[in-house]
Amino acid sequence: MEIKNLKKAAKRIIKAVKNKEKIILYGDADLDGAAAVLILKEAIKNLGGNIISLYFPDREKEGYGISQTGLEYLKKFAPALLVTLDLGIGNFKEVKIAKKLGFEVIIVDHHEILGKIPSASVVVDPKQKGDEYGFKGLAAAGLSFKLAELLLAKKFSRSLKNNFLELTALATIADMMPREKDNKIFIEEGMKSLENSWRPGLKAIFKVKYFDDFPNLSQKISKLIYILNVRDVKDGQPASFRLLDVRSLAEAEEMIEGLIKKTERRREMIQEALVQAEERLMGSAEKIIFEGDENWEYVLISAVASILCQKYQKPAFIFKKLKKESQGTVRTPSNVNGVSLMGKCQDLLLTYGGHPVAAGFRVKNENLEKFKECLIKNYA
Repeated sequence: MEIKNLKKAAKRIIKAVKNKEKIILYGDADLDGAAAVLILKEAIKNLGGNIISLYFPDREKEGYGISQTGLEYLKKFAPALLVTLDLGIGNFKEVKIAKKLGFEVIIVDHHEILGKIPSASVVVDPKQKGDEYGFKGLAAAGLSFKLAELLLAKKFSRSLKNNFLELTALATIADMMPREKDNKIFIEEGMKSLENSWRPGLKAIFKVKYFDDFPNLSQKISKLIYILNVRDVKDGQPASFRLLDVRSLAEAEEMIEGLIKKTERRREMIQEALVQAEERLMGSAEKIIFEGDENWEYVLISAVASILCQKYQKPAFIFKKLKKESQGTVRTPSNVNGVSLMGKCQDLLLTYGGHPVAAGFRVKNENLEKFKECLIKNYA
């Protein structure tokens, strides 16, 4: 069995390449999204395609997924083929807006389906109805790899395949996808060639002294993933994408050194937020953790949610409070589906989605308490 619409997406992209159409890649700013964009970018470039723009939304300012801010910025490139990676499956309104602006939309995503499918030209998501592919746990980079295989066909050389496998392995580990079936192969194959990667950003982890303290490759990769979670955006591109795309070893080493320094401050800020959250939780008998603050950095709340969820074995809804709305992240124990739980309160939300145990949401501040009450009621 094949992944539904994957061949259709490949055919449409090949047509765009042949017709010299403008192509835009729109990816999530985490490591999985960055790797998925990079794989597809390099595959299309190998075919001679015209990638006119890459776009990564700023989650704190724009929220998760396709944003109106992003579409406003990109509309100058219309008409074009807009391919989303690691996002888009919950952007029903935004896809309609994109089409009105003159974009044809292809969605390549791996997140939970929110009851229906956006009205994109092509939707690739193994979790959608009618997809008979036997494995549903692929990262977005895994889907991008499989799409690249179809695009390049006989042009998919061994060296290029190894190159993409390295990125796919890194993203699959970073996104905490199940290490079985396709993912087991991606990780095993990708790790084999990683130490001899031609990519300066990956070579750098064996050159920078900081990584000497970690004796094996798995530990080095875990530490690299942690470092790449630091918020460091330049020219609209996250650190993960810039590091993996950089062509100079010296530049890659300098970039990693800078990110390492930022991780120390990040660790301190996470600890500060944790202390504040736990002070508020003291003596609480509620079945969920629901905490937010206007002073918490958005990029830290995922770590805070993960730590609290593991420590108390409760669903943790942690949010950054903005002027009119709040951006939140969700972590739940393995037996709780956070996306389904939020789905029961979707009328109160602006957007929501993700994976069963790791998800996110946007909510108007006026609805925060109602959202909390709804979650408690439905979880109970």
